Amino acid sequence: MRADYLTIGGGLAFVEQHGDPDAPPVLCLHTAGQSGVQWRHAAPALAARGHRVVVPDLPGHGRSEPAPGGPVTDLGAYAAWCLELVAHLGLRRPAVVGCSIGGKIALDVAVRASEQLAAVVAMAADAHTGGRPSVRGLRRELSDVAAPSRGDRTYLGTLAVVGRDVPRERAELIATMHRREDPAVSTSDLIGWATHDLREQLPRVTCPTHLVVGDDDLWLDVARVRAAAALVPGGRCTVLAGIGHYPMEELPDAAAAIDGWLTEMTTVREAS
Repeated sequence: MRADYLTIGGGLAFVEQHGDPDAPPVLCLHTAGQSGVQWRHAAPALAARGHRVVVPDLPGHGRSEPAPGGPVTDLGAYAAWCLELVAHLGLRRPAVVGCSIGGKIALDVAVRASEQLAAVVAMAADAHTGGRPSVRGLRRELSDVAAPSRGDRTYLGTLAVVGRDVPRERAELIATMHRREDPAVSTSDLIGWATHDLREQLPRVTCPTHLVVGDDDLWLDVARVRAAAALVPGGRCTVLAGIGHYPMEELPDAAAAIDGWLTEMTTVREAS
């Protein structure tokens, strides 16, 4: 692994890279309020399977500097930032794999630049949440983000959306890692999650696209995810039994699953 600070979007971004620089690139995006540390197990394993894995901390997350205008509430701004990162690194036809807001960002990147992408895997994401969670409540929470209970709420909230098949010790580790988030950033991310609507744009996507959802994901309605996949020409949807909102952290071998989805999509595309 190598890690660099790169100037992207007017600030310094912390970006990890794993694997052979000449291997097919995969851009991996984290969830709301979190950082690339969510990919700490999957990224090296994906690299071992023959990918160049790029894992950024989005602006204001992890080790990256804040976005110049403060916490971001428009996921489209993150999508534009990702495309700037792709150009900066000279990634040729990358796949984009994201989870939660990262999944919606991946779909937004596909809307903006399908012709530049090999494939998209959007985990724990749909086209529009239907206004859930409450944007009004989230905006009110921004004034209360320093409350001592916030860390506990993050911990317990994470445990609530981890799937039933995930061992308790692993679920508790995921929740413990997640409570490191910046509440102002994560709440702003969730406003972006609740307001971002891609329903009209998804039919324009031309790259292979695969939506993935756990059947224990309390944040999402499986029917909405299937409907989002159906909006994309040739789009696919996979429902993971016993998995919740964080497949790359919950699956016993997330790298194998992701590699399988990417290989299948790129093979089909090459054959056609």
